[in-house]
Amino acid sequence: MKTNPLRMSALDCEILRSAFHKAVIEEKIPENQWRDYATQMVRDFARIETVDPGLLEWIMRK
Repeated sequence: MKTNPLRMSALDCEILRSAFHKAVIEEKIPENQWRDYATQMVRDFARIETVDPGLLEWIMRK
């Protein structure tokens, strides 16, 4: 059974970005692991395989 990907609102994206930055600080995730971590967060949340690179760059932006 295949799940349908969620549509992400601007609020969803802001929440993911905030959660990413909080996790980076609290879990002391090294910068060289940020892209993989952000990618997995978006995949888990939106139930998608391919994540837009622009979204990842925005989420990871300091």
